[in-house]
Amino acid sequence: MSELAPVVISGVGTALPGVTCTADLVAGPDLPAEPVDPAAVLGKRGLKYKDRATQLGLCVAFDGLKDAGLRDDEGPQAEGARIGVVVASNYGNVDTVCRVTTTIANETSRGTSPMDSPNASSNIIASEIAIRYKLGGPNLTVCNGDASGLDALRWAATMLNAGRADQFLVIGVEPDNEMVRKLVGADRIVDGAVAVVLEREETAQERGARIRARIDGFVRTGTVEAGVRRLRTLGDDAPGGWYLPETAGCSEIPADLLAGVPRHGMPDAWGALSGVLGVLQCAVAAGRFDAGEQRPVYATAGRDGDGIAGAVLCAPRGTP
Repeated sequence: MSELAPVVISGVGTALPGVTCTADLVAGPDLPAEPVDPAAVLGKRGLKYKDRATQLGLCVAFDGLKDAGLRDDEGPQAEGARIGVVVASNYGNVDTVCRVTTTIANETSRGTSPMDSPNASSNIIASEIAIRYKLGGPNLTVCNGDASGLDALRWAATMLNAGRADQFLVIGVEPDNEMVRKLVGADRIVDGAVAVVLEREETAQERGARIRARIDGFVRTGTVEAGVRRLRTLGDDAPGGWYLPETAGCSEIPADLLAGVPRHGMPDAWGALSGVLGVLQCAVAAGRFDAGEQRPVYATAGRDGDGIAGAVLCAPRGTP
C-alpha cells in the first residue's frame, strides 16, 4: 500500500499525433495524423543535434509548465531551482546509442562526433529539459519497462513528500524510428510525449494553481489482479474507469475483476506506448475530471510476472 501523502496534478502537456488538448485524449485523437513537429512548437533554435525523443520532451515540457502556470511565452513564472524533472523512457535515445557504439567499434572513439556523443547519455532527455528551462531540482530518468510511466510518477511523489522540490515535471516519451522498431519487434511506436506537473496540494493552493486531479496512492505488485486488489484498499469509492496495462487486453483479465467498471485502452493507431503509458493515463484521467467525472480512476501499467504499477486518481476536492 502507498504510504505517500496525496499529491495533485496541476498541469498537463501533450505532444501526440492527433491531440491538441486533454479533451482530445478523452474523446479520442483525430487519427491518422501527422507527426508532431517540434520546430513548429518551439522554433528551430536549440533543436539542432538533438535526437527525436529529446525534441519531443522539450515540446511537452513547455506545454506542461505553461498549463501549470509555472511559465508563459515570456519566461518562467516560478523559481526554477525548486522544480524537478523525472522522465520515463525505455527507448528514448537508443538510436543514438547504437549509432555511437557502432562508430566506436568500426573507427574507435576518434570517429565519433562531439555533437552526437553527449546524446548517448541515459539521462539526456531530462538533462536537456532542465538546462533549457532552468529547472534546478532533482533530475532523473526511469527506464524499467512498461511500468516506467507510473513508476516515474511515484518517484516524483516520493521526492515531493520528502521536500526535495515544490513541483515535479514528469514526462513519458518514446520515439518511433527504425532502430526502436527493430528492438521492440513492433510495427509502430508512439512517437510522442505526455507531461504532467505534480506538486503537494497545499503548494498548489497557495499559489492559486488550477488542480486537475489528485493522486491518492500508488501500488506495485506482481500481477494485475493483485494490483487491483491493492488499489481497492486505497479508497472506499468504486472507480468510474480502469485504464488497463498495454500488454493485457480485456479478454486476458478475468471478467469478474472490477466487474461493471468500464475498461479503457489507448488507440492502437499510436502504436506501442511503453514508458508513455502511465503518464498518458494520468493525463486522460485529468481530462475526464475536467469533463465532470466524479468517481476515481484506476491507472495500471506493466506486465504480469515483471511487475504491475498502479495509481488511484481522483477529482479535485470541492468539484461539484
